[in-house]
Amino acid sequence: MRVVICGAAGNMGREVVRAVNAEEDIQLVGTVDTYEVGKDIGTLCALGELGVKVNSDLEKTLKESQAEVMIDFTSPFVVMNNIEIALSCGVDLVVGTTGITSVDLQNIKKAAAEKGIKAIIAPNFALGAVLMMKFSSMAAKYFKDVEVIELHHDNKIDAPSGTALKTVQMIAEERGFQAPEKLDEIEKVPNVRGGELEGINMHSVRLPGLVAHQQVIFGGLGQTLTIKHDSINRTSFMPGVIMALRKLEEIEGVVYGLENIIT
Repeated sequence: MRVVICGAAGNMGREVVRAVNAEEDIQLVGTVDTYEVGKDIGTLCALGELGVKVNSDLEKTLKESQAEVMIDFTSPFVVMNNIEIALSCGVDLVVGTTGITSVDLQNIKKAAAEKGIKAIIAPNFALGAVLMMKFSSMAAKYFKDVEVIELHHDNKIDAPSGTALKTVQMIAEERGFQAPEKLDEIEKVPNVRGGELEGINMHSVRLPGLVAHQQVIFGGLGQTLTIKHDSINRTSFMPGVIMALRKLEEIEGVVYGLENIIT
């Protein structure tokens, strides 16, 4: 499998480079970023020279490398442009960049279907986080009241996280009852109760020292249930990325959410 990694010079991208390089059946044939252009990606990732340099032109890199798959861990500001380029080049996709809207997703599905391209897009590639979302949807059938707190490093641009949005979506789908009516509240500080989606309050924390963390807190009569996941470092996402690459052969069209490919 011939792979190009977009966003390869970033913290997440470098972990993906290391993970891909460690697999015998996956070949890293190109890397793209706006930083560290011209440098050997192996040197940047402390792997020694790999003979693969960082390029700034995604379309040129995909075509010249004869890539079969593009992995994207970039920014919400550029991810859709990168996806459109990959689609135009007939390259399959594994996307971990968050900030893709429901409208974006529908457009990706339509274009992928027209070109026969496969894609796995996931807000979180940590298997523990996927299970956290699944367990939360199971608990939603029994607890009416829930709030979500997500915590990320201070360089994360979008809020709430894609994982938090996906969690709320899954809870809403599984609830089977109307969300409880909210009391009229007096917010002494504007937005202190966080944002609200599907009747569920969501809170985003951004601080240095964090990586990716989420708590889903359910409240019931005389009890609470907390489902929590912590990514201590970015290696936690790599088994999911490699799994997604290998699952591309088995899927059809666009799959959103890693929970849909776990067997």
